[in-house]
Amino acid sequence: MAAIKEPWGLSVLGAGSVSAEPRLAHVDLAVDLVAPTPKEAFAEAGAAVARLRATLREHGIPDSDVSGSRLALTSQYNGYGADRTFRGYGCEATYTVQTAALGRLDLLIEDAVAAGANRVDAVRFEVEDKPAMRDEARRRAVGAARRKAEVYAEACGIRLGPVIHIEDVDPESMGSRSHGRRTGGDPEEDGTLSPGSVRVEAAVLLGFALLP
Repeated sequence: MAAIKEPWGLSVLGAGSVSAEPRLAHVDLAVDLVAPTPKEAFAEAGAAVARLRATLREHGIPDSDVSGSRLALTSQYNGYGADRTFRGYGCEATYTVQTAALGRLDLLIEDAVAAGANRVDAVRFEVEDKPAMRDEARRRAVGAARRKAEVYAEACGIRLGPVIHIEDVDPESMGSRSHGRRTGGDPEEDGTLSPGSVRVEAAVLLGFALLP
């Protein structure tokens, strides 16, 4: 039978979450193509990038809301080892586009792909003030931990003393605890274009002194 080697009080884990409708979307796009020569690869990719930039401006997205990389050139091969054959020169440029026009997001992506962004790597939805949501989630986590501690103290016929230990816990790590992992509802995880709601989570481990 397990024994508590150094009894000192009551330790409880609390979790809290806050959900809100997203206000922004971040779309990761890429121009990624292969051509027979470096000159052709740069020319084709450059033309695609120009078309993509023009399309984004047509959608009212300023250049300041588009972060991108320089054109990168790499040799591309098919197969491995002795069977490897030269495919051509790959040219790639990646972009992250921020937009608040969520109702036109599908059309934006369709037009961007038609303009030459032949790869869509991710679509992420965000709220305007995630730090404030995180603070509220932490408050709720503390409240949940305190309520749990009060139930334990009442059931044991003792009084709950002051908090003597506070430990921030990564909500993602709770999968290894008895409380289980979070379930669904996070647009950053489900891979769809439906904004739904953005969920921010927090967890805390509180240690309480016990009074007779």
